[in-house]
Amino acid sequence: MLSRSRSLTWSLGRSISALRQVRCVCDRRVCRGVSRRPFTVSGMATPHERSSVIAGNEVITVKTPAFAESVTEGDVRWEKAVGDTVSEDEVVCEIETDKTSVQVPSPAAGVIEELLVPDGGKVEGGTPLFRLKKGAAKTTAAAAPPPAAETPPPPAPAPAPAAPVGGPIPTSMPPVPPVPAQPIQSKPVAQILPRPHVLLLSPFVVLLQVKMNRMRLRIAQRLKEAQNTCAMLTTFNEVDMSNITEMRKQYKDAFLKKHGIKLGFMSAFVKAAAYALTDQPAVNAVIDDSTKEIVYRDYVDISVAVATPKGLVVPVIRGVEGMNFADIEKTINELGEKARKNELAVEDMDGGTFTISNGGVFGSMFGTPIINPPQSAILGMHGIFDRPVAIAGKVEIRPMMYVALTYDHRLIDGREAVTFLRKIKSVVEDPRELLLDM
Repeated sequence: MLSRSRSLTWSLGRSISALRQVRCVCDRRVCRGVSRRPFTVSGMATPHERSSVIAGNEVITVKTPAFAESVTEGDVRWEKAVGDTVSEDEVVCEIETDKTSVQVPSPAAGVIEELLVPDGGKVEGGTPLFRLKKGAAKTTAAAAPPPAAETPPPPAPAPAPAAPVGGPIPTSMPPVPPVPAQPIQSKPVAQILPRPHVLLLSPFVVLLQVKMNRMRLRIAQRLKEAQNTCAMLTTFNEVDMSNITEMRKQYKDAFLKKHGIKLGFMSAFVKAAAYALTDQPAVNAVIDDSTKEIVYRDYVDISVAVATPKGLVVPVIRGVEGMNFADIEKTINELGEKARKNELAVEDMDGGTFTISNGGVFGSMFGTPIINPPQSAILGMHGIFDRPVAIAGKVEIRPMMYVALTYDHRLIDGREAVTFLRKIKSVVEDPRELLLDM
């Protein structure tokens, strides 16, 4: 009985061992639901079998992700080259559109086998980008032969003896040893980066020509459309920043402790703009050129201009009319962080009923902003400078800021524009008006 039990155990062990050697050899394009991992009785791969799957040499083609509805194509900027090892979710390339940049990560760990689009090439949604050999890093490293021992270079020929001064000139020169030809290696596409075109007009004048990126081209197009379409007019005013500066100085530590973010001046202007837009709905409206009708909005979505190395972007703060200072500061901080990391999506910049541009962070004293179409107005903030002003018949030094409102005169009259800007001035100078709804 004991011998029969051992025989049965040995047979069952051989059956399980045979089952573990079964592999799915069907075509993945036909049998998508079948995994390539080894089959076992429990349906799970053993640790040894899992490592062999990771080291497989399956080659996949990564395609361009789908763009937003308003984006049709973009330009590819490669971060990796052929032969580079990448980990899962590591950025391989960046697709630059006219609104934002889309990063394309690697779907798995492996080695870049082929780049299917040249650097700077145009792609659309679904275009094949590159081929990735999954899990090939370990296999390639293991299969790489050991480096051969370096052979010492041949000894240099002895120099010919110098001819004595005034002696005969030699009629022949010693033979030059042949130089071994080096094979020409082709560079991957990612290493052939677009170089600026240099024009040398003279030894002291050099012109550098660089191709405009898609975002800069789009910015130029939209701003020129605004000039050609809108009847733009700008009105100005100045704001005494004494009270808001004192409030910020008094409550900045408590605000930071409670909300975990610093209290800035932008939240005061965003909230004041939302209050003034509710008071003057024409500034928050827009002309529908297709129907020649005025569209009034019952909500306030404010676009805040943010400067990035690639150009100016305008992420949108939505529903500002229902926000407080802390909500606005948190949203501005989140959008600004995404803009600095180049992670803004098209949805973050879509829409907006009004724009605020703060040139004061760069030291601007005075300027006229351009409308961000299809909006009807834009507020320009400038730097804060101490200036002498008349206060109750006396000259005092106060921190003052010039503000400018550029508006579409086809829709907004001077009365609405000036009233709107004075409302912002009064609310920023005395935030208590917000509480009293004055």
